[in-house]
Amino acid sequence: MSCDPKYRENLIDLAKKVLTIEAKSVDNLKDRINENFLRAVEIIHSSKGRVVVTGMGKSGLVGRKIAATLASTGTPSFFMHPAEASHGDLGMVTEDDVVIAISNSGETDELVRLIPFLKYFNVKLIAITGNPDSTLAKQADVVLDISVEEEACPFGFIPTASTTATLAMGDALAVCLILRNGFKKEDFAFFHPGGSLGRRMLTKVKDLMQTGEALPICSPDTIMLDAVLEISSKRLGVVVVVDRERKVLGIITDGDVRRGVQRWGKEFFELKALDIMTKNPKTIGEEELAASALSMMQRYSITSLIVPGIDGTLRGIIHIHDILKKGIF
Repeated sequence: MSCDPKYRENLIDLAKKVLTIEAKSVDNLKDRINENFLRAVEIIHSSKGRVVVTGMGKSGLVGRKIAATLASTGTPSFFMHPAEASHGDLGMVTEDDVVIAISNSGETDELVRLIPFLKYFNVKLIAITGNPDSTLAKQADVVLDISVEEEACPFGFIPTASTTATLAMGDALAVCLILRNGFKKEDFAFFHPGGSLGRRMLTKVKDLMQTGEALPICSPDTIMLDAVLEISSKRLGVVVVVDRERKVLGIITDGDVRRGVQRWGKEFFELKALDIMTKNPKTIGEEELAASALSMMQRYSITSLIVPGIDGTLRGIIHIHDILKKGIF
């Protein structure tokens, strides 16, 4: 597909202009991060209820994203369509909630009609608007000004820069609430168990480690020929040397085998595991995160970690392939 070179150049220039205008609209918000913004954060932080985000049209679409971001970062929140609110959905709002109403003009009929209800039940109202002198702004407890010098569209009125500014202000609010609420990365993972981050943060070593008959083990008196056969049959690249109580004494890796053959030749296979094993092998607890296991493997350039019990007995082995097959890294 191709177009006239001059037309193509005009399109590129227009696209760059759009990005410039929208970037400027966001950059201008920095001067409006003031006491009003901090008050909005405190109102939400101290609320015993939820954050109810509402808005019509494009403002509503942005509002849905803001509500989703708040909810996923520890601030209970949902989106309420303002038109549906006037037909029964207002029953979802309680006096403990905080309402964030989004309207660039601040005069959206569906939002203005909600104000008497919110005032009657003394519900805190935060207005995100491009018109600080509007009806919505004058009735709000806090106003977050997202006005822009111009929209990015050629006609000057299609919501573009204004919706970008609204989205950015919502993100600023949500991120500051993360800090104010003491929300942690582990909390985020808890709310995202189905996502890669959630699986990464919640998957533990015990969920992935090899156990039982899959474990390659041998005694310290085992000759290396049999130890090599154990390494080969269990396909983990190692064999763990244990005593009669299954307490871990050491480990032999396939790398140890290669180096041993180079050094001793055929005699290597008559040596005992006790002579070849590495004492004090790298271990990790079964309650540790799989992410920590992978980090250790990378740090020490190894592919397996022994998982001992509290008494030092062998509980399992976690291999790098067990982690990678899970598809979370």
